Amino acid sequence: MTLGDEEFLLEAYLEAQKGLKAGGLPIGAILVRDGQIIGRGHNQRVQKGDPILHGEMDCMRQAGRQRTYKDTVMYTTLSPCMMCTGTIIQFGVPRVVVGESRNFKGFQDVLTLAGVEVRDMDDPHCIEMMKKFIRAHPELWNEDIGE
Repeated sequence: MTLGDEEFLLEAYLEAQKGLKAGGLPIGAILVRDGQIIGRGHNQRVQKGDPILHGEMDCMRQAGRQRTYKDTVMYTTLSPCMMCTGTIIQFGVPRVVVGESRNFKGFQDVLTLAGVEVRDMDDPHCIEMMKKFIRAHPELWNEDIGE
């Protein structure tokens, strides 16, 4: 049985929860090839003091070197920032499934212009998770998005 977008997004959500429980931002990502998870990650900027360790970046690092990324799908709980968008484009990930873009629009338009298929799930759990976090930790959120 192959998991669908909803199930893989749930895996990304669980990654986001790991980040939140560890004192960081609740943003998680999963990289999938042929129905199998090959990488998972969550935002660890706070935990590791690394300004570029966003959820998607951690996921790509955990997936490691691949012969190609052109047959993968990135699942992320929040619309990707410019840095993560650039990484997705750079390595040719052809499809991105986004949990939500209400709290942060991100650069989905740039992904689309680059030929990446984007599906925004508008997931209520992802929306509420980020909304609560932003309200409770506006300074960390502003730092994460460079404001």
